[in-house]
Amino acid sequence: MNKVILMGRLTRDPEVRYSQGQNGEQMAIARYSLAVDRRRARGTGDDQQTADFINCVAFGRQGEFAEKYLKKGTKIAVTGRIQTGSYTNKDGQKVYTTDVVIEEQEFAESKGSADGGSTGGYTPRESAPATADAGGFMPIPDGIEGDLPFK
Repeated sequence: MNKVILMGRLTRDPEVRYSQGQNGEQMAIARYSLAVDRRRARGTGDDQQTADFINCVAFGRQGEFAEKYLKKGTKIAVTGRIQTGSYTNKDGQKVYTTDVVIEEQEFAESKGSADGGSTGGYTPRESAPATADAGGFMPIPDGIEGDLPFK
């Protein structure tokens, strides 16, 4: 099985070009790179975060979505498959490539969070200035416990 699930931030705006599809219609091809956080091994005393930079390519509708909505710094979650390839560059050297071919992509944070907001785009009403706890959850207002579908 060849299945990849990643969450990260775009390192640059997607590069989009259009190619002739099988039916003679234009097909978008978007290429971008994701910075995916990676923690170093625990217990080594060096718990510093680093990132892997993963090349991604999205075709057709997924490419059009990337062109229209994604930009440098956007946090997204993607699923896809790994595809390897090779080519000979102009110096005659063989170059190997590894890309994630995108099957699905979606935003991993709200626009307000991406712009530095701490409420995830939600603005509490003035009459009930609730504050989030350390986990980012808002408290349940008094008097509605019986209306909740869970306990």
